[in-house]
This record gives sequence, structure tokens and C-alpha cells, in this order.
Amino acid sequence: MKEIVYNKLVRNRIPQIIEESGKRCETEILSNERYLEMLDKKLDEELAEYQIEKNIEELADLLEVVYAVAKARGCSVAELEQIRTEKKEKRGAFDKKIFLIKVTED
Repeated sequence: MKEIVYNKLVRNRIPQIIEESGKRCETEILSNERYLEMLDKKLDEELAEYQIEKNIEELADLLEVVYAVAKARGCSVAELEQIRTEKKEKRGAFDKKIFLIKVTED
């Protein structure tokens, strides 16, 4: 019998997909504290995958985890978007491709 240990946060339907493929899996429901910890690890994982692959699907995965983190921290996607918009209005976006080299103060 082959066994692979993952020990990672997965999307809600993954256990069902595994079982529908004829395999068995062991899962647990995390406490809120452990869930936030695993979401932070998942952010790192998804960002690393995006950095390697540079594809939009990986970027979408990263965004899904960002939304989950926001929700777990009591912030809706709409509230997150509002904060992003306010920050963009106050400090700008990144679309002008500005690279800051240095600041000199007299």
C-alpha cells in the first residue's frame, strides 16, 4: 500500500475528489489559530509556485488564499477591495513601472 503524507491545507473539495478517484484520505478540521497558521504557509506555497511557473492559474490560486486569509481575519472580500482601492487612491498603483533607486535627504 502506497501512502503519501501531505500535512497541508487543501481546498474544500479535495477530499471528495480523492475519494471519487478510489483512494482514501485522512483529514482534520483545524482550529481557528491553526487555520491562520496554515493559511500563512499556503500563501508562501502559492507564491513560490507562481514565482516558478509565472502563470495566471497560480496567480488565481494565490488570490484564493488571500481571500481566505482576509475572511479568516474578519474581513470580507468587499472590505479588502475597499482597502485596496483606498490605498491605490492615496499611494497609487504599480502600473507606471516606477523603480525607486534612492532617496537623499539634506
